Amino acid sequence: MVYPVSTGAPQYSGTFIPELWSGKLTEQFYDVSVLPQISNTDHEGIIKKYGDTVNIRTTPTITIRNYVKGQPLEVENPESPKIQLLIDKGKYFNCHEDAVDKVQSDIDMMNIWAKDASEQMKILIDRDVLANIVTEVSAFNEGATAGRISGDINLGVTSTPVVLTKTNILDYIVDMGTVLDEANCPESDRYLLLPAKAVGLIKKSDLKDASLAGDSSSIMRNGRIGMIDRFMIYSTHNLPTVNGETDIVAGHKMGFTFASQMTEMDTLKSTTTFGMLMRGLQVYGYKTVKPEALAHGVISL
Repeated sequence: MVYPVSTGAPQYSGTFIPELWSGKLTEQFYDVSVLPQISNTDHEGIIKKYGDTVNIRTTPTITIRNYVKGQPLEVENPESPKIQLLIDKGKYFNCHEDAVDKVQSDIDMMNIWAKDASEQMKILIDRDVLANIVTEVSAFNEGATAGRISGDINLGVTSTPVVLTKTNILDYIVDMGTVLDEANCPESDRYLLLPAKAVGLIKKSDLKDASLAGDSSSIMRNGRIGMIDRFMIYSTHNLPTVNGETDIVAGHKMGFTFASQMTEMDTLKSTTTFGMLMRGLQVYGYKTVKPEALAHGVISL
């Protein structure tokens, strides 16, 4: 804004007095990355480049046999199948800062761009992984007849989703837990990903009564969802949604493994203009290890 001056007084704004940009830019609201909370990332440190293959050892299943006194014992040679995690995906950015802009700017634009690029990477990689792991869930843990034992739990299917309301959302969460129970999924470290609107339904449900949640204060007061029926609830905007139907996923960290590394990060002089280039390459891969440790539902809100 130009400061007002009286009639006849010189106006130096824009000439001797430079226009200043605020050093604090408006902060962009980024979608939260959930992959570190829901996946096994034990193999991340050994990635070096695109095309790397990580061999993952698995625990063999030992056969238990009946025994009667004096019988000869059968010998088993347990086999441990190998799972391969292929680092076959990559995303990059490449930004140019003109030399004139660098001189005239009062902020470090490249640092700001680098931060933004890393956050945008998280969003796009989240969306890619979540859209694909829902297709690799055990057949017992999804659909209108879910449940390895019961076979009658409706988690919703494409074109016939479960319509969630504040009245039935807690029942649906319990059903997801039952499906994982029947698959012998460990009870600890379970998670459930929900869109923000579904999380809002939880806050409107009976759980808003602090005594039902086992807390000293209502979730309507502190906004914390926390754990419901052994699930840590995470809100994310990155779940696949088509025609008002959202694919949600629940499970345990052992369900799939994920690995990612920023393998290239360079700043170099541009060969076609005066200025600098900043570029980065992030490679990643993921693999479902235990489909029975994942559950998939289709909901509408």
